[in-house]
Amino acid sequence: MSNLQNKLEFEFFHSPPNRYFYSFEEFKKNVIRIWLNNTQVFVYNGGKPTKTVWGFYNSKKNEYYSPINSSKVGEKVDIKDTRDYTAMQIQQTPLEKCFI
Repeated sequence: MSNLQNKLEFEFFHSPPNRYFYSFEEFKKNVIRIWLNNTQVFVYNGGKPTKTVWGFYNSKKNEYYSPINSSKVGEKVDIKDTRDYTAMQIQQTPLEKCFI
C-alpha cells in the first residue's frame, strides 16, 4: 500500500459501522477507491468476502467523489455530507425534506 493510501486510512473522516471495515486501493494515478467491507458471512455468495464501494478520493485535488458504481467516479461531494456507509448523496423531494 502506498504512503498516500496509509495517510488516507489514518485521516479518513468516518469510522466504519459495526461489523465493517474500510479498505483503500489505487484506482487511477491520483484516485483511490474506498471500499466498505462487511465481515459477516453470507450464504448467497458461498461465504466469500462482501464489499461495496464507499466512494473515491482524488489525492491531487484533495477531494472526495460519490460512486456511480465500483468502476466509475461520480460527482464531487463534501465529506461532511457523506455517511459511514456511502458517499452517495440522498436525493429527496421537497416534501421528503420536510419530514427529516
